[in-house]
Amino acid sequence: MDRLDLAILNTRAHLLSLMNAEGHWEGELSSSALSTATAIVALSLVDAAANEPFIRAGADWLGANQNKDGGWGDTPISKSNLSTTLLCWAALGVVGRGVWPALRCEEWITRAVGSLEPDRIAKAVIARYGKDKTFSVPILMMATLGGRLGKNAWHRVLALPFELAVFPRSWFGAIGLPVVSYALPALIAIGHARFHHAPPSHWSPLYWIRRWAWKRVRPMLKALQPSTGGYLEATPLTSFVTMALAGAGEKNHPCVPLAVEFLRRSMRKDGSWPIDTNLATWGTTLSIKALDEDLSHDQKQTLKSWLLGQQYKTVHPFTNAAPGGWAWTHLPGGVPDADDTAGALVALWHLCESEEERENLAEEAKAGVQWLVDLQNRDGGMPTFCRGWGTLPFDRSSPELAAHALWAWGLWKETVPQASIDAALRYLKRTRVKGAAAWEPLWFGNEHAPEETNRVYGTAQVLSGVLGAGISAEEPWVKEALAWLAAEQHPSGGWGGARKVVPSVEETAIALKALAQGPPSDPAVQEAIQLGTAWLLDATANGTRFAAAPIGLYFARLWYHEKLYPVIWTLGALKAVRARLSNVA
Repeated sequence: MDRLDLAILNTRAHLLSLMNAEGHWEGELSSSALSTATAIVALSLVDAAANEPFIRAGADWLGANQNKDGGWGDTPISKSNLSTTLLCWAALGVVGRGVWPALRCEEWITRAVGSLEPDRIAKAVIARYGKDKTFSVPILMMATLGGRLGKNAWHRVLALPFELAVFPRSWFGAIGLPVVSYALPALIAIGHARFHHAPPSHWSPLYWIRRWAWKRVRPMLKALQPSTGGYLEATPLTSFVTMALAGAGEKNHPCVPLAVEFLRRSMRKDGSWPIDTNLATWGTTLSIKALDEDLSHDQKQTLKSWLLGQQYKTVHPFTNAAPGGWAWTHLPGGVPDADDTAGALVALWHLCESEEERENLAEEAKAGVQWLVDLQNRDGGMPTFCRGWGTLPFDRSSPELAAHALWAWGLWKETVPQASIDAALRYLKRTRVKGAAAWEPLWFGNEHAPEETNRVYGTAQVLSGVLGAGISAEEPWVKEALAWLAAEQHPSGGWGGARKVVPSVEETAIALKALAQGPPSDPAVQEAIQLGTAWLLDATANGTRFAAAPIGLYFARLWYHEKLYPVIWTLGALKAVRARLSNVA
């Protein structure tokens, strides 16, 4: 108990030390080879001479962070993958630097694909992403711009129907766009670049439709651009839009100067770029939930005011989302989503120190709750951004999002229709993995687990959500999930994304917290908690060392790690174990 208390004290102090001067958390996303490669290509194609210092620094960083096998992973500690390696190879082709890194990555690509033959590469990229063209088309476009796909390269870039952007935003779910809901700028810019370089025959009606449509959708790229210049505050998306326009003779498009400013401003001192500026709202709500009663009155008031200031009060120009939701960041490029809205509602409930305070937030809470209710899909699950977009993986309903919404609804239950709660519970019971009392999440994974899924994270977060919502841990389906989670423990005592995967601090902490909230009667669960606690105390050196693991997923299976995650989840886990021991005592 003394060691546990010491670790809690250390972890709490460390998390509080990461709070910024404004009284919230910004965190730090991992540097990304993919983001760095896309940024230097975009800057090169717009104006290589003016951007030379940024291009040189980025290319040097890529050379210094190439994996020993010749490829690149999404983060400096990720294993090599085809998407990132191809983009780095393309970047070296554009900027003309690093012959030795280029030769080594060509050897890696040859081993992964079978050859450097352009058709083989194109087929491999398309096969990785299937019918979702959100990432496969930008990769092929950038490989083409880098001169890596041979003759007639633009014909290997799949055509995107950018003309569909002329339709009202509310139609997009029914139209069935081949990209996810948040990639509309890429659909427009890359679709036009492909049309510019490899148009249909003039005899085809599609040629005249797209020529007519470009004049109407071209201004949308500026209208959708936030004041920071970065679409979704994301370097890859902003870079893809910029290089597509520059590559299609549109360097003077009104959105390009601000996009270039965003890219230049986003480069880190070491020459790298992260995938996104920050996850400030998400990191702050996670921190609030972990700290809870450890926050002072003044800290709670400051955080409450800041968090309320991030709630969208008007219709969002990007997704047409109604007022009431929250995004992952406080910056203008954010888009309201289910996970962050649920997280904000839970955090606000904890920040209130009396029922009177909660009553004073009734209007804001009701708007957030209703936003989630309106977002809920017909299957009872919760999508990320837009209701009814279910044809592509990153737009589907997701169990951890549904459970998070249930948690928020369970706290602010006076304003929630019972039908929404019942539908979400039915969805969770129905969507367990076949043959296992587990769930697969959408926005987190594990590179080393089968099919890169992370059932440990998904199951732990579903359990935390439903238990936080007040669902009894004695419910048979909840007990089955707790038993499954305990059985997935690594022999060392920690948890990875699957039973035989090397454990991480993040996965161990979220699994441990979920188990600690379960019933005290199960000896297998109790043993797992004891072993897991010992592993976590050792791995964090009693709350003084927090190694981050790349288990986060960004758009189109782009991996990242976040400095705050291991600290936040360790504190939540250790406090849950401490509370369990106190209750047993």
